[in-house]
Amino acid sequence: MADQYRRADWLVDRLRDVLTFYYPTGIDEEVGGYIAQLDEETGEIYDAESKHLVATTRYVVNCCLGARFEDQQPWLDAAEHGVEFLREGHYDPETGGYDWLLEGAETVDRKRVCYGHAFVLLAYARAHEAGIDGAREGIEATYDLLMEHFWEPAHHLCQSEFDGDFAEASAYRGQNANMHTCEAMLAAHKATGEARYLDRAREIAHALTVDLAGEHDGRLWEHYTESWDHDMDYNREKPKDLFRPWGYQPGHHVEWAKLLAILDRDAEVEWAINRAEELFEMAIEHGWDDEFGGFYYTFDRDGQPIVEDKYGWPVAEGIGAAAALSERTGDDAYLDWYDRFWEYAQTHLTAPGGNFYTKLTRANEPIDTDEGPAVEPGYHPIGACFEGLRSL
Repeated sequence: MADQYRRADWLVDRLRDVLTFYYPTGIDEEVGGYIAQLDEETGEIYDAESKHLVATTRYVVNCCLGARFEDQQPWLDAAEHGVEFLREGHYDPETGGYDWLLEGAETVDRKRVCYGHAFVLLAYARAHEAGIDGAREGIEATYDLLMEHFWEPAHHLCQSEFDGDFAEASAYRGQNANMHTCEAMLAAHKATGEARYLDRAREIAHALTVDLAGEHDGRLWEHYTESWDHDMDYNREKPKDLFRPWGYQPGHHVEWAKLLAILDRDAEVEWAINRAEELFEMAIEHGWDDEFGGFYYTFDRDGQPIVEDKYGWPVAEGIGAAAALSERTGDDAYLDWYDRFWEYAQTHLTAPGGNFYTKLTRANEPIDTDEGPAVEPGYHPIGACFEGLRSL
């Protein structure tokens, strides 16, 4: 039974299952762009207006990956539809930045967020690979913008956030935005062959997973001060914060394990694969729930769970990490985890429409998350299928 999860035809079907939950319902033919706010069980739209930058860009990435297989045209058309809205809806020609949140076609939050611009770069990279006109120029312009406004060369990392005019910067620094910037740089290198993107990915990865993690027994802390010191008090009172919870996140440990395995594949840096294996092991040791399965959301410095809720995305990232580590190391133990993650996902995380539930209780009961702008139109499970296909 478990072997089916490694078959290319099963992975392509599973990828398309997730895509078709959002398509064509999520295509906004009236305003442009996409609608990400679909009820996880029924697929009904509960908010047609909110258009989050992360949701728009992840939709583009998803459709570009869907277009790699047979019956390509609908997915290419859907990806082009999203790139057009990225340029005409989110893009601000006066600053070169991309607006964070729209209601319909109107901007309601124009702050400039590194996390969001990392996904803009990733979307253009996948669009260029798919052959969409103008995407190469989008890669170059977004890279230049990231370097001009967000990059801090003294730290080899990106700062997190500005106001809409890039005039005032937040003092907050975070690992999550840099992890996704690394991911986008790896994709930009793959799409263009240009070494500068791979060099930047290597710099970010070393600064976070070797230098800063070295100050915390190898673990990845989420929050930092303006001078990139560990900020152990940030959001201590908000352990369930969606983007910036207090504590270590096992999901980000396995996500970095995947990215470091890809870096090892593309750049052959000596330290990357060892750090990838260490981070994967930490996530399993402190984050995996042996009784009910799934990853806890966060754990503390003693390795004890803080928030026991289970999110879908960490398991998807675990699947990708296990697949990539299996390829890079040849160790069958990673294949065993790959199968175990998929078994858990199919049993507990998969909603009736084929998409992943966003969040479960510790005992794996779905939690209603249909509130506020959505940012997860199937990006992580589609990524898990994609990494399985290219690694196994």
